[in-house]
Amino acid sequence: MTREQHGGVPLVFSEEVADALSEGRPVVALESNVITHGLPYPDNAATARKVEEAVRSGGAVPATICLEGGRIKVGMTDEDIERFASASDIPKVSSRDIPVILAQGGLGAMTVASSVVAAELAGIPFFTSAGIGGVHRGAEKTMDISSDLIQFTRSKVAVVCAGAKSILDLRLTMEYLETHCVPVVSYRSDDFPAFYCVSSGIRSPQRLDDERVIARALENHWALGNRSSFLITTPVREEDAIDGSEVAAVISDALAAAERDGIRGNAITKYLMRAVDAATEGRSSRANMSVLISTAEVGGRLAAAHARYLRETRS
Repeated sequence: MTREQHGGVPLVFSEEVADALSEGRPVVALESNVITHGLPYPDNAATARKVEEAVRSGGAVPATICLEGGRIKVGMTDEDIERFASASDIPKVSSRDIPVILAQGGLGAMTVASSVVAAELAGIPFFTSAGIGGVHRGAEKTMDISSDLIQFTRSKVAVVCAGAKSILDLRLTMEYLETHCVPVVSYRSDDFPAFYCVSSGIRSPQRLDDERVIARALENHWALGNRSSFLITTPVREEDAIDGSEVAAVISDALAAAERDGIRGNAITKYLMRAVDAATEGRSSRANMSVLISTAEVGGRLAAAHARYLRETRS
């Protein structure tokens, strides 16, 4: 491990990640929250390794990020992954929680929002996740908006994902991103995807098929003085996808049941996810694993194309 300070924040890099960054090779940041708060053990550990391997197959070095001992660890070892996967009490750390967990010196699993903070600090321009948070249904009353969206307005990181889950209000999510001038580009797809659904039914603002053009657009965004993220979506593979109309019908029924049973606030998300998983007889869980891996591979490929673009334009 190599250590350095960034404005007083201690960062610890794995040797592989440190070498890649110093040599200008592509690196993709990954969240650790999917290890601790996703699938049960040992499937979570196996999936985390498959996600890292997918980044490698795309041509980049994976850097799964966590908190440990008052430091941000950039690049988890296989032993780290096993420890996080088998533990039951590691807290989920969003961007607002980072200073407290660092001060306490404990372990922390990074979400999308906190991972993009750490990625920018570490000098990693690409981050990938299966799906981002968004504006929740009924947010006009509850003000329930994911911190992911807020952080995208503050962190200069390219975020590669399969859109956001259908349980969210995706039209308001897109409106929020537009209002805050966060670019949304769909890679080789016309529509904004909905996690394990190929399409949300919402047309993407931009479609780009050329990886070099995406790299150039990303650099243009930051050269124009923007401090925000750049969102790149890629849909789940057709063969692994779940039909959007099927998911919509389940969510509609589940929302009515939640209202009847008085389920509100943060409990709604977990309730809806369980309803979808039950209605699809576990197919959504399998699709979840598939989209984690496919998105990571695309993220690795786009990061590699971006690194090539920088070498060519700066030589």
